[in-house]
Amino acid sequence: MNIADLPGGLGDGLHRVTGQDGKRCVVKVRRRAPAGFFAAEARGLDALRATGTLRVPEIHLVGDDIIAIEDLGSGQPRSSDWEHAGAALARLHETSGASFGFDGDGWCGDTPQDNTRCSDGYRFFAEHRLQAQARLARDRGLIEASDAQRIDRLCDRLPEWIPAAPAALIHGDLWTGNLHACANGELALIDGGAAHYGWAEADLSMLILFGEPPSPFFGAYAASSATNADWRERAPLYNLYHLLNHLNLFGSGYLGAVRAVLRRY
Repeated sequence: MNIADLPGGLGDGLHRVTGQDGKRCVVKVRRRAPAGFFAAEARGLDALRATGTLRVPEIHLVGDDIIAIEDLGSGQPRSSDWEHAGAALARLHETSGASFGFDGDGWCGDTPQDNTRCSDGYRFFAEHRLQAQARLARDRGLIEASDAQRIDRLCDRLPEWIPAAPAALIHGDLWTGNLHACANGELALIDGGAAHYGWAEADLSMLILFGEPPSPFFGAYAASSATNADWRERAPLYNLYHLLNHLNLFGSGYLGAVRAVLRRY
């Protein structure tokens, strides 16, 4: 598919269109997208699709201010679809990397995500996730110096709370909205700009931050994975990254949730 195959006059936003080649696709347009924004999404989707686990939309076109992907339709998942997705996510997380990070930087929402490779998962999560978000929030006046210091102290103690785990390919922004129900009910991964090699428990934790999939999903995941059964106890630690990101993206309404995690640890 080429840009000429798409209808003209598409403004910023999300569009479902049929190209001149007859392909149905979803087109995202953002005329002032940050440099590399859609390239990161394409790179992440390609990596996730290459695992042959969960369904991932094909990419038809990617440019500086546009991406066109396969239209998966919208449907209602059955219990069996959730079970299939849970087992498939467990298999995806078996895709291991030699180090934490990714071959290119990414985006979590509109926040740049530093994916510089690192052999130490604790250091990667501390420096490239928690402390990076904390610096951004401090620079914007969204947290106080005392909050940033508490985050630093928490980072120093990560090995006390988080068990050592290998670098696994993860979606990186896996809230329930990015586990999309296709027209036939099958669950698919979308919005892959945050994909990288990180901790599998981080993906699971975000799945319970804003609602969560039904129990058959987690039952199937547990049956197919060696991930520790008590991962929910550590979910607030992993989700601190996303709460800080939401604080940076959407404002002070998330400060209370950030501080609640800091009080807990």
